[in-house]
Amino acid sequence: MKISVIGTGYVGLVSGVCLAELGHEVTCVDIDPAKVDMINHGVPPIHEIGLEALLKKNSGTRLKATTNLKEAVLGTSLSLIAVGTPFDGERIDLTYIRAAAGQIGEALRHKDTWHSIIVKSTVVPGTSEEVVLPAIEASSGKKAGVHFGVGMNPEFLKEGEAVADFMNPDRIVMGGTDDQTLNALEELYAVFPSIDKIRTNCRTAEMIKYTANSLLATMISFSNEIGNLCAATTGVDVTEVMRGVHADKRLTPLLPDGSRIRPGFVSYLEAGCGFGGSCFPKDVKALAAHGKAHNVPMRILEAVLEVNGAQPEKMVSLLKNNFPALAGVPVSILGLAFKPGTDDIRESPAIPVINRLLQEGASVRAYDPIAARAMQQHFPEGSVTYCQSLEDAVDNSRAVLLMTRWNDFSTLPEMLRTRNPSALLIDGRRFIDRSMVANYSGIGIGPSF
Repeated sequence: MKISVIGTGYVGLVSGVCLAELGHEVTCVDIDPAKVDMINHGVPPIHEIGLEALLKKNSGTRLKATTNLKEAVLGTSLSLIAVGTPFDGERIDLTYIRAAAGQIGEALRHKDTWHSIIVKSTVVPGTSEEVVLPAIEASSGKKAGVHFGVGMNPEFLKEGEAVADFMNPDRIVMGGTDDQTLNALEELYAVFPSIDKIRTNCRTAEMIKYTANSLLATMISFSNEIGNLCAATTGVDVTEVMRGVHADKRLTPLLPDGSRIRPGFVSYLEAGCGFGGSCFPKDVKALAAHGKAHNVPMRILEAVLEVNGAQPEKMVSLLKNNFPALAGVPVSILGLAFKPGTDDIRESPAIPVINRLLQEGASVRAYDPIAARAMQQHFPEGSVTYCQSLEDAVDNSRAVLLMTRWNDFSTLPEMLRTRNPSALLIDGRRFIDRSMVANYSGIGIGPSF
């Protein structure tokens, strides 16, 4: 198929590159000429494992980028809308969605053949039918279901693993307002014949996406609440509690030989310093707001947000247990991205932690394998010292706060022992075996440990 992808952020670019790799002809559209130029030269403007190799392979053959949306739409039969939908505090901001829909409609004025417009951005139920479809009709002068169709195809891509997730999906959700659009989605994903395909309407597809993310976020906040209780309970460590919980065969099924299957979702049942990123915080807030707009209180989701919002402060509290006065204390932050495998710092728990440390007068140093440049937009060099290596971050620090589970940090026990044995390690992800570090503190550890 010939496909146009409107928007080249994480979702749009990964989707476009992967669809090209799967044999489709893809035109990516973005308003930023510099970004378009990078893509056409095989240089990804974002960091995603495996993305650069696939982009270099397909750029100039099955994939190209342009700023000309009209040309892209006229030259393809299906358009994916993958623009941002930020949360403005009360509802998701549909500015970019409306703009993309309007421009697609203007292009369709000059097209005589059927065109399918598929929303891939995360939007609340009703958006595709009540916002996108009317905007296209108004700007095109054409009728949905007669000249074009509207669909919803949510993404389930984990940042840092987005390419692998796209190429090896666990399900494909296809919403549509008409059979022709749903059939176009079937054709788009025919390369995955054995994958479960859920064929439904747009509103249900939109709700599936929000529900999936909100469930995972709820699991994390539940685990963090348990961790906070463990921290207040003498002789209890949340990692041992969760090890016992995970042994439930409904979570980790037993095989006949006694070994266990450990599904990926159980990783969300671990306590830590909070979730971040471009999806979970925004999507939970948006779904809670959607419930409020329909007079349905979303009490669990409100609690999820409350617990998560307070979690980064636990790191500062653990630090102040050892350093009541932080003025002038050299403190290193290890990990700035909200999760490993990405340079995305959106809603990263490191941001509120650094803010508090600076307010307390600490001397803040920071290290992340790839996200330091992005964090400098929040904290310019000078307010925070950005270290060039893990060793540099560990040296001369009185406390080290681990915020992201980068594999690079697995060497911390030996590094602390040989380079800075008196430093306090505060493990915000419970990534390091506490028995391996002389001066250890972490989320979810009760008194007497």
